[in-house]
Amino acid sequence: MTASQAPTTVAQLSARAPRWLGLGEPAPQHRHVVAGDRLDEDTWAQTRDEATALTALKEEIAHVHAHAGDLLHDLFLLAFKAQPRIRDVTDVAVSRLPNRAVVSALADTPEFRNLRRHTVGDRYAAVMAVMAQASTLREWFEHNDTAQQAADDADQSTQNAQTAADAVAAALHAAVGGRDPSDLVDGDQVSALDQMLDDAAAADTAAADATAAAHKAADDAASALRPRLRATTATAADDVGAERALMAAWNITPEQLRGMSFTERTALAKRLRDGRLGGFADLIGRFRLMAAGKYARRSTHGHDEVIGVTLGDDISRLVPSELAALAVPALRALFAARFIERELMIYQTVGEQPEGRGAIIALIDCSHSMTDTHSGPGGVSVTREAWAKACGLALLDQARRQRRDFVAVLFAAADEIEIFRFPAAEDPPLEQVLAFADSFADGGTDFQAPLDQATDILAEQYNRDGTARGDIVLITDGDDYLDGDWLSGWRDRKARLGFRVFVIAIAAAATAALTSLADHLTHVDDLAPTAAEDLFTLV
Repeated sequence: MTASQAPTTVAQLSARAPRWLGLGEPAPQHRHVVAGDRLDEDTWAQTRDEATALTALKEEIAHVHAHAGDLLHDLFLLAFKAQPRIRDVTDVAVSRLPNRAVVSALADTPEFRNLRRHTVGDRYAAVMAVMAQASTLREWFEHNDTAQQAADDADQSTQNAQTAADAVAAALHAAVGGRDPSDLVDGDQVSALDQMLDDAAAADTAAADATAAAHKAADDAASALRPRLRATTATAADDVGAERALMAAWNITPEQLRGMSFTERTALAKRLRDGRLGGFADLIGRFRLMAAGKYARRSTHGHDEVIGVTLGDDISRLVPSELAALAVPALRALFAARFIERELMIYQTVGEQPEGRGAIIALIDCSHSMTDTHSGPGGVSVTREAWAKACGLALLDQARRQRRDFVAVLFAAADEIEIFRFPAAEDPPLEQVLAFADSFADGGTDFQAPLDQATDILAEQYNRDGTARGDIVLITDGDDYLDGDWLSGWRDRKARLGFRVFVIAIAAAATAALTSLADHLTHVDDLAPTAAEDLFTLV
């Protein structure tokens, strides 16, 4: 101890460093910005392992951002969790401040709130939300490293401050450990500890300054990044909404989707978007909406309920003004002429048509010419096959509403027949529905074989449980010769089983074969769902 130094006691030395003595272990700093429980972490781990696109994205961003994995984790939970909680800035590791800036900038936008309507609880949609930001994040981190550099500097400064604090605590413990407060401390130890205290104070100040600079850089990054995130999020909302509409068009419920693994869901989405089924979805959705509306209207109106005024020749439904005309001799000739022309004003009524109680059987032509295209809804080209399959799927819905069996018979040449059965007592298996829509023979055209199959199915149902009055719907763009003996047998079976036959001729004339078969014949040239609306009023 030098002469100029006053003796220092243990108590006096301890009083110089109360702050560093009380620091102990630093408070935990989280690397994840969005708080999650064990279930959330398991969900993320499972999704990350199954979604190869996430792994590829992480590797891409990792070249320009050291904490890419943590960022993707946070973005996923932000989209997936019902009530995501963004950790306070003081609870997040300084090195993850740029991640927090991205998450905060995204969470505050109306576009992301709209997107979350589709992504909450849906792993697949949440991954779509993350992937939508891929290009924005990759370009941002590649060309804007200021925020991350500031965060890394602050992180290093914080570590330096902690190291200096630990050195103060160790030196103080060595100097005063186990001694009485009144004992004197060696002067060299006091000098060394004073230097350490100065170094710790400087390191602490530097860490505070660096952390403040990192916060500012992160805030600036969030402000600059927000417009780009809003744009990509709006696009993501459209994409996720389209994906949801695609599934709804195929009657795939959210519950069914949640029951699939991520791999299964990915494969299903690809199958419905691409290939042969890719062009069906919009038409299927329109058909199903139209058919459901027709059925609802038919069910709503009771027997002979008046819904308006129309023209016709039904004397029993004349409006009062027409009846009054009969009382005027000068108007009777005009009345008679309008009667002949079916132009009398009569009440328009809707009553329940007698519904078939047997199966609805759709015979769908799958000959090569059914691949021809026509103008469909919105001027978009659709194939005859797509229109026919969409009509068939709407008939499947109609059968479900009426608790009737549905059978799809896909036909081309006589030996090219495929049958899909959908019993009324069972929910239609998704794979079977997709197989029905996807199957196509691409052969010739033969009517007799599928018609025989249809009557055999109705006869089987009749023999099993006495159910008659089924409906056969033949959708074709072709023609076939039906000889007299076959037609005679057909009429006998029709009379015995009591079924009705609806023929939809796509871009085809009213040939002798079609006319001889049909109780109700519809010609379709413009491939819009409304072309078949009469069918869904009657079946």
